Amino acid sequence: MRSTVKTIPGRASEIVNGRELEVADQRRPLVECLLADRAANHPEEELLSIPKFALDILVCPLCKTRVELLADESGLKCVSCRRVYPIRDDIPVMLPEEATVVEESRNK
Repeated sequence: MRSTVKTIPGRASEIVNGRELEVADQRRPLVECLLADRAANHPEEELLSIPKFALDILVCPLCKTRVELLADESGLKCVSCRRVYPIRDDIPVMLPEEATVVEESRNK
């Protein structure tokens, strides 16, 4: 039986053999396989919840300064204005209204 794939414009889904499938659902097994392979072949590397390339381009939406991942990986802290943007379900929430401002610790 021949498979027919048709992309639906404006949506992240495709029609495959008459069924609408979300693209993320189709690609999930591949991503899981790649991550498992990476962890097996590079056990010394810690898998970050946010990839390094994303951290390199993310900036604070208010002051446009770089952000750093907190030690516990619960948020991204702006190095300039000290706002901490939460990370929920491995996705940084870069909305100013969701951020909290933390005081700089004097003990360094």
